[in-house]
Amino acid sequence: MKFSLSWLREHLETTATLEEITATLNTIGLEVEGVEDPGAALASFRTARIIEAVQHPNADRLRVCQVDAGEGFERVQVVCGAPNARAGLHVIFAPPGTHIPASGITIKAGKLRGEASGGMLCSLRELGLGEDHDGIAELPDGTAPGQSYPLFAKLDDPVIDIAITPNRGDALAVRGVARDLAAAGLGKLKPWLVETVEGQGESTINWRITYPEACPWVLGRTIRGVKNGPSPAWLRRRLESIGLRPISALVDITNFFTHDLGRPLHVFDADRIRGGELTICRGAGETFTALDGSEHVMTPDDCVIADSSGVLSLAGIMGGAESGVSAETTTVFVECALFDPVAIALSGRRHNLHSDARQRFERGVDQALPPAALEAATRMIIDLCGGVADNVVSAGAEPAWQRQAHLEFARLETLGGLVEEPDHAVHLLEGLGFEVRECDARHVVVDVPSWRNDIATPMLLDQQPGLPEARARAAAEGAVAINPEVDLIEEVLRLRGLDSVPAVSLPVHSAVPLPALAPRQARIASLRRTLAARGLLETVGFSFVAQEQAAQFGETPADLHLLNPIAADLDQMRPTPLVNLLAAIKANAARGYPDIGLFEVGPGFDADGQKQVAAGIRSGHSARQPGQPARPVDLWQVKADALAALAVMGAAMEGLSLSADAPAYYHPGRSGVIRQGPKLVLGHFGQLHPALLAARGIDVPVCAFTLYLDAVPEPKRRRKGPPALSAFQPLKRDFAFVVDADVPAEKLLRAVKGAERNLIVAVSLFDVYEGDKVPAGHKSLGIEITLQPMDGTLTDAEIEAVCDRVVAAAHKSCNAVLRG
Repeated sequence: MKFSLSWLREHLETTATLEEITATLNTIGLEVEGVEDPGAALASFRTARIIEAVQHPNADRLRVCQVDAGEGFERVQVVCGAPNARAGLHVIFAPPGTHIPASGITIKAGKLRGEASGGMLCSLRELGLGEDHDGIAELPDGTAPGQSYPLFAKLDDPVIDIAITPNRGDALAVRGVARDLAAAGLGKLKPWLVETVEGQGESTINWRITYPEACPWVLGRTIRGVKNGPSPAWLRRRLESIGLRPISALVDITNFFTHDLGRPLHVFDADRIRGGELTICRGAGETFTALDGSEHVMTPDDCVIADSSGVLSLAGIMGGAESGVSAETTTVFVECALFDPVAIALSGRRHNLHSDARQRFERGVDQALPPAALEAATRMIIDLCGGVADNVVSAGAEPAWQRQAHLEFARLETLGGLVEEPDHAVHLLEGLGFEVRECDARHVVVDVPSWRNDIATPMLLDQQPGLPEARARAAAEGAVAINPEVDLIEEVLRLRGLDSVPAVSLPVHSAVPLPALAPRQARIASLRRTLAARGLLETVGFSFVAQEQAAQFGETPADLHLLNPIAADLDQMRPTPLVNLLAAIKANAARGYPDIGLFEVGPGFDADGQKQVAAGIRSGHSARQPGQPARPVDLWQVKADALAALAVMGAAMEGLSLSADAPAYYHPGRSGVIRQGPKLVLGHFGQLHPALLAARGIDVPVCAFTLYLDAVPEPKRRRKGPPALSAFQPLKRDFAFVVDADVPAEKLLRAVKGAERNLIVAVSLFDVYEGDKVPAGHKSLGIEITLQPMDGTLTDAEIEAVCDRVVAAAHKSCNAVLRG
């Protein structure tokens, strides 16, 4: 919201300086975003008079002028090339050292074609005040030399720009800002008196409302015999100061009241209205051309103003080109209406139309102002454009906006932290327009003014579904009771100055801060750290990818296909982050970085919905070491990555099993599935299928893993006792078993560990051999077991007994025999 200082003083009687005004605005919640002083850049320019002007002896197009520019420059010689430079002309003079805004140069004393020149005579264009550059600016006769030009031209009028919160529609008016400043003690609000204009006949245009939900009340007036033309200088300056371009007197008047009173108006060319009636109704698919030239198709949710020929205006937002006023307009119809804020906001958003009228209607305007505003606009139109006004016509009725609010004075301290005298609190509220209905030492009840739509308004609570009816009703009633009081407390506090409100910390819930993350969030954070510690770099990718790429990693259901993607090649929700990771591998390999490891924790999508997935990928070869060649990445690395991630997530590692039925995008003989039980799949790992890599143009080894984090069960919370530490040393024994080639090593390890649970604490595989030293169709598995005695040192007989039980368990479970 912008307004000039002089405009503010039209409503506020004050001696406060600009600095005091801006400081007060900040303290009462109307934050100042900037102050522009158009006269500051022109402070060096001054008025002057050309005493004498003669032809330059060395240039046909230059004249040598003697100029009187006041004290210090009573007679200074200036060489000027303007064709209108002549003796007796009053001009604008720039002495040496002056910065010229339009050209960016700084004036210096010097010589032009051999003649001294001690300054410059300027055009308005060079001052940045216009486009006229045919010659130097000509000031009125009798202008005294030596005056500051910004003061002479009344350019010393700073423009203040304030930020408006969505609830303060009343502050989108210069008068509303003046009212706040007056209530804060920075002056006195001037009375605003409206002169009634008596109608001279019945209007030939009437109103009808068929969409009262969007427009409960509308007024209008026909003014005949007007002459539209340029606005007077004072009105043009008002609008130009806040960045509006003057258009014509009729349009400028509506813009003036939009900013002066926060009351949007619209003028129709009455001769273009067909049928003698304007209807406020719903749209019906018509194509409407707005004043800015844009075309829009109206919907049944849009509120429009139409005549018998069609839509003339998108109500409350922008008028139409078909009924706009022009220089030929002689009869106008002035519209002044109330529109529902939500309906205006939704229509404006739907059609992407922004206007000063929309900005005010969607925040709420003064609901009692339309009759007075229409009278004020009528008077200004007649004063500036002439004409005769007909009687006012209307439809609907003024809404029942009257409401009350109460304030318990003690709550100013308990809720706001400030001790305030009751009389002063009431005085502050009265300054804002609240009328006291009853008051005592304990509380005050006030009538809310019509322009404060943010105070004591009906509210809707978005309550939690399933809340008991009695509790929901009590909460709603309590909110309705306390909301108006809180509004009044806020008004008193901000007028006292927001800076004076003490800063108070929120009460501490407990001595020990509660955890910021839920247990599952904490485990996922640990998972990220674990994978990073294993040498993988974390990435973040789009959840949508190219459909042909997604199809390589699973099904692509039609309901996961994007109808309006942000890019043509991002049209499918990804089934797994591996799609993005493989693309990153390819991009890095193409740039000379084939040896890399990446991971991402993010969503994956399938027919059952969204799932949280952790995926990792390794490509290329390991780093070369002295005496060791670089090794290609293999499935054991990504298997270790996956198991480490599951361990930190709290998965029961002893209950995990592996199977060889990995998805089709893995190598069928070099991949596996991680399960908990026979049905629950936690993830899979392995080398990616060579055909997939070839299709992507990747010629380095690539292995990957995927974990479905939603499927990982929550770890059981058990009270942990002290660890059982043995005083005796562990001992290890190695076995080499010959089994059928299709027997999984995991099955043998599980059988061996169960042979003696009280002594065997660890079993690991250290060798796999398939060759001519074992029978065809068989393989040799070398395993190591760790025995940990707790009660005493094991004897040779006890160790032999354990070994016999290990051999027996292996034979029973896997038909394994010791290798000879």
